[in-house]
Amino acid sequence: MKECDCLSCSCINEKLAKKVKEKMLNDEVLFDIAECFKIFGDSTRIKIIYALKLSDLCVNDLAYITNSTPSAISHQLRILKQAKLVKSKKIGKVVNYSLKDNHVIKLFELGREHVEEL
Repeated sequence: MKECDCLSCSCINEKLAKKVKEKMLNDEVLFDIAECFKIFGDSTRIKIIYALKLSDLCVNDLAYITNSTPSAISHQLRILKQAKLVKSKKIGKVVNYSLKDNHVIKLFELGREHVEEL
């Protein structure tokens, strides 16, 4: 009897497929996870996240560190804030930015570990 190669047939391991399907997260949660990972898909935002991992910084500091303009950094920080990855705190006339929580650092570090092992 010929074995199924699953690429050219329509067989389903129904018992296994049902078991996995029952454990799947709902589409809204999966969409939100995908959106979160999209935020990490921009090298400027990754530079900002790494810099903020090292210290709280203002827009001008981040612009200097990333060789960018303050307006470009402000735009990226707005995206990071909307994604709840970065928070801000006003001290006098200066607004300092920091990472929202340790989850952001964990996501960054997992990505870094993966890239460095390749």
